Amino acid sequence: MRWLVGVLINAVLFVALSGFFSSFHVDGFMTALLASFILAVLNMLIRPILLILTLPINIFTLGLFTFVVNALMLELTTYFMGSSFVIDGFGTALILAALMAFANMIINSVLWDNRK
Repeated sequence: MRWLVGVLINAVLFVALSGFFSSFHVDGFMTALLASFILAVLNMLIRPILLILTLPINIFTLGLFTFVVNALMLELTTYFMGSSFVIDGFGTALILAALMAFANMIINSVLWDNRK
């Protein structure tokens, strides 16, 4: 259930962020939903391997290199989606990764509040 809510949140974020950036284009909500699903699968399969391989530089940068790994996952999602989901450059992907991480942190803290 939580995974599906995360996919829906990312799809909404994709649509919202595509309105703010001219270098990021999403055809519609269904495209954003498919891209969010692909991103979730890539985050489950490839992201852990990349994080292990980049662990020394991630430690050296105090975890900031994780944004670069997240941007690579967005670029890989762009590759699989084709022309319906386009991020024009790595800089845009890096900014999107940072904004999505920040928005997901806030939304998850509100939705899944563990205080009793």
